[in-house]
Amino acid sequence: MPSLANPTRFLDLAGRAIPWLTALTVVLFGAGLYLAFFVAPPDYQQGDTVRIMFVHVPAAWLALFGYMLIAAASLGTLIWRHPLADVAAKAAAPIGATFTFIALVTGSLWGKPMWGTYWVWDARLTSMLVLFLLYLGLIALWQAIEEPGRAGRAAAILALVGAINIPIIKFSVDWWNTLHQPASVVRLGGPTIDPSMLAPLVVMALAFTLLFVLLHLIAMRAEILRRRVRAMQLTQVEQAALVEA
Repeated sequence: MPSLANPTRFLDLAGRAIPWLTALTVVLFGAGLYLAFFVAPPDYQQGDTVRIMFVHVPAAWLALFGYMLIAAASLGTLIWRHPLADVAAKAAAPIGATFTFIALVTGSLWGKPMWGTYWVWDARLTSMLVLFLLYLGLIALWQAIEEPGRAGRAAAILALVGAINIPIIKFSVDWWNTLHQPASVVRLGGPTIDPSMLAPLVVMALAFTLLFVLLHLIAMRAEILRRRVRAMQLTQVEQAALVEA
């Protein structure tokens, strides 16, 4: 772990892992899509509409995972001053926002035939919308402050304050009377979903998770290199100013 705190070491390890992750992600998506659309049966009530689940549920899980990753990295920024903490948080924000957007859109498309409307101010849906806005706020904050250190500390504070929304999203269906169904996969009594649908869902969830990790590694590499270029440019400007003086 200490070696991963070194940006140069991280760049080397990530560069080696990315090709393997890419191949494994493609294989899992191929298997997951085949199982989801050609093996899994239609639901007895929802018909083929239920297949939206194989995209919606993994996207929703990763929307939460992405924000929890940002919150953990924010602790690393504020408390432990980890060299890569802010890089990890900043790289995760656009990816998490994208998965949140996918979850909201697919949820609306799934809700129309089931509920008769694309959107209701349901506790789960509203808290997911708040999560999307938090992601956008973090991205805007990083863009608004030019100096990476100040931007990272400000974003870390916002991320930790916004983390209170994560348990609200998770337990909203238990705390309030909502249209959204309760947990059917990750629950104390075990999954209630039929194995014929659970297997494709698990494969798709693994594929989406690997996609998240892959995109995150690529984004972190790009951010590290961008900061190095910025540091070199600032050094050149300072040297030029000294020569002129």
